[in-house]
Amino acid sequence: MSLALLLLISAIILFAAYRFYGNFVYKKFGLDDTRKAPSHLLRDGVDYEPSKPIVVLGHHFASIAGAGPIVGPIIAVTFGWIPAVIWILVGGIFFGAVHDLGSMAASLRTEGKSIGVIIRNQMGVKGKQLFILFSFSTLILVIGVFSDIIAKTFIANPGVGSASILFIFLAVAFGYANKMVGSKSLPFVILTVVGVILMYYFVYLGTQLPINLSYNSWILILLGYAFLASVTPVSLLLQPRDYLNSYLLYGMMIAAVAGVIVANPQIEMTNEIQASSESLGYVFPVLFVTVACGAISGFHSLVASGTTSKQLDKESDAKIVGFGGMLIESFLAIISVGAVVILSRTEYFERLTAEGPVALFSTGLGGMISSLGISEPFAIGFVALTVSAFALTTLDTCTRLARFTLQEYFEDMPQPAAQVVAKNRYISTTVVVILSILLLASGEFNTLWPIFGSANQLLAALALLTIAVWLIKRNINATFVTIPMFFMFTVTLASLGLFAWKNFQEQGYVLAIIAALLFALAIALILLAIKSLKSEVKETAKA
Repeated sequence: MSLALLLLISAIILFAAYRFYGNFVYKKFGLDDTRKAPSHLLRDGVDYEPSKPIVVLGHHFASIAGAGPIVGPIIAVTFGWIPAVIWILVGGIFFGAVHDLGSMAASLRTEGKSIGVIIRNQMGVKGKQLFILFSFSTLILVIGVFSDIIAKTFIANPGVGSASILFIFLAVAFGYANKMVGSKSLPFVILTVVGVILMYYFVYLGTQLPINLSYNSWILILLGYAFLASVTPVSLLLQPRDYLNSYLLYGMMIAAVAGVIVANPQIEMTNEIQASSESLGYVFPVLFVTVACGAISGFHSLVASGTTSKQLDKESDAKIVGFGGMLIESFLAIISVGAVVILSRTEYFERLTAEGPVALFSTGLGGMISSLGISEPFAIGFVALTVSAFALTTLDTCTRLARFTLQEYFEDMPQPAAQVVAKNRYISTTVVVILSILLLASGEFNTLWPIFGSANQLLAALALLTIAVWLIKRNINATFVTIPMFFMFTVTLASLGLFAWKNFQEQGYVLAIIAALLFALAIALILLAIKSLKSEVKETAKA
């Protein structure tokens, strides 16, 4: 079987899913353009800012993509490429896209607030506090880990650091220029073309102007940038940077597909399916935790309800941004699988161990892109730069999300100090940055990172639970949400249980205790949801 045929079949399935199942889900959520979106009702020029759907899609896609749909699927191929592809397609359509659009829809009807506030409205303050503490801790961990990864990447590849800095200045210039253009469509198209051309030029310019700095210097610069991205108006830095960066990823995906068509490589990997792996564990639940962003990821709910919902110009834009953005990411995950299935299983395992998933992705995809007449070293470097650029996008988005989360935690507290944190974005962002620095200084992020996969999928299960309760309370049949929800709780609780037991046996007591606490958190929120629904039934009966 040729790789081109696999990509074609996957693209047709995903497009048909957007056209048909996407319409079904969109109608179930009852989105309606006659209602004003929060971006208009609460417009403040900082967080709430109505924007063109293509711009919001660029921001959202860049924020949710990162390295997740690349690393996860490539590692998941350990169990066999066929189960990885099936889960990416089934999970992306019936789980991830529903999860992302649902998070966005519920947020649109809750003043653009996050899942935490939606939980408060549906299940009470205790539920909100538990969820926010969990999601905030997860975001701080992601900020710490990605700061470390990006700093080390910039040290190893100084040109990537230079290009990334140039991208930031370009984003600010693009943001200001877009403000001047206003609502005229043709000038915006021209502005986008100029911005994308400059961005690709800066890829080259970065290699000519490498910046060599120490690890600590890069950490301070990265967190300083993340601070600015969190507090400045979204339309002047975060949004234009993500929008322009999305064209890097679009360009890489288009070049990859074109390269596959021209080179026409065959799938060399056998159809063998492995039920377990020494390094990973059993295919269930590990496959469904490992693929993550390519099929469903709890982090997406934080982005969808944290930054994206505040920028949607109208409710109908949620379909292309939420449902469509997830399916584009699923296709990227299929491309990631394609980068390694052209190898034999033996070569795949050898190179995965020696090079790691990102390098394996870069060399595999770079080799196919080079069939277009592009230098292979340049093609490989371009792919690697694209992955690094999206890691930085994850960092700045997470900082802003952590700020929102912290503010929402304290907004219900009447104490003056709590209200200062809730209302002052500079103070709340400072708290986020300081906690991230402390985590980096302690070095504990390396110890805690292994549990992120399970924690991330627990976020997804809890988001689906929240969406289901929200729908049920509106007398809407929520089966299309509850089925994915039950499955993700089964996956997550099984994964956490196995993770806790494994670490307990290996005397990794800290991780074992954290896994047990997350398990307890899931049960607590499920009980709160049941209690809330029972109360709703009683109130309805009385009425």
